[in-house]
Amino acid sequence: MSAVNGTKFQPAAFFLSGIPGLEDVHVWISIPFCLIYVTSILGNSLILFIIKTDPNLHEPMYIFLSMLAVTDIGLSISTMPTTLGIFWFNSREISQDACFAQLSFILSFSFTESSVLSSMAFDRFVAICHPLRYASILTPPRVAKMGLVSLLRGVGVIFPLPILLKRYRYCHANILSHSYCLHQEVMMTTCSDIRISNIYGLFITLCSFGLDFLLILLSYGMILKTVLNIASHAERLKALNTCVSHVCIVLLFYMPEIGLSVMYRFVKNSSPLVDIVMGNMYLLVPPLMNPIVYSVKTKPIRARIIRLFIK
Repeated sequence: MSAVNGTKFQPAAFFLSGIPGLEDVHVWISIPFCLIYVTSILGNSLILFIIKTDPNLHEPMYIFLSMLAVTDIGLSISTMPTTLGIFWFNSREISQDACFAQLSFILSFSFTESSVLSSMAFDRFVAICHPLRYASILTPPRVAKMGLVSLLRGVGVIFPLPILLKRYRYCHANILSHSYCLHQEVMMTTCSDIRISNIYGLFITLCSFGLDFLLILLSYGMILKTVLNIASHAERLKALNTCVSHVCIVLLFYMPEIGLSVMYRFVKNSSPLVDIVMGNMYLLVPPLMNPIVYSVKTKPIRARIIRLFIK
């Protein structure tokens, strides 16, 4: 924060730290980050290509997987310019408008991905609990509507945030400890009354992440109830095996998100390195691991990838 004649003024930009204390090796640190971004984008693009070009995969389960791949690509692209800009060119300054836009994209894609994950849980619920009605319940128009609702909700709930952020005054240190703009950190630099923003942030978090996670738990509760009533042990394992991939990506998505939220709200004296690691896990790990998990655990996609590379 700066002052002239005792008068506080609004800083025109924020400064991103990257990884403090390791500035001398930022170029080397950029190598794993760059590999993660490239792998995430190429891996999710490959999933999209396979599903688009194989008519046998034009089913609700794989359509939802396509939506997940799109949101993962969006998350990767949202943080890649500033992260690699810091590591490669020491470009730390980001304007307020660009910062607010970046955090809005990050949150929109995150909320959209959460909604898509709950839709995928519903898909597994219908497939296992009501297999004979699967085609009549998850029709193509209904799947398209579910995807559209996920997108509109992800954009709609975030729309007021940049407007609120633009109205605040920022009179504390305008240095952010990550290589991208994180909403919680930007809020810590303002000297305005942020109660409305805090209440709204908590509201949309509970109504989005909280509701989606509750629906996922409910879906899997019903799935377990149905599976336990299956007499054949082999059939029970077969039914549960169709859910393994989705359970893995749900854990990969929600665990870093919950950890980051708890840390910023309740842990006041955490290590800066822990903050940075958690922040990067929250945005880098799910887009990286989701295509790997589905490529390994989903037989049709795995077979299609093998045929593609053999050719």
